[in-house]
Amino acid sequence: MPRPVYLRTSEVARLLHVSPKTVSRWAKEGRLPYLATLGGHRRFPLEEIEKLRGQLTYLEEIRTLIG
Repeated sequence: MPRPVYLRTSEVARLLHVSPKTVSRWAKEGRLPYLATLGGHRRFPLEEIEKLRGQLTYLEEIRTLIG
């Protein structure tokens, strides 16, 4: 079984097209799952971020269609 891949805050921000501060706020609010390193930095599971990215893309497409 392959090891899960974790992303840094800036990498998540780039994938979701938001600022790193937004990613940090979402994590603090419980909207994004993460693991904390011993140094207190957040690491986000790639698999979960990709799921969220797909959901956000889908919602954006619906908004475009509805107008």
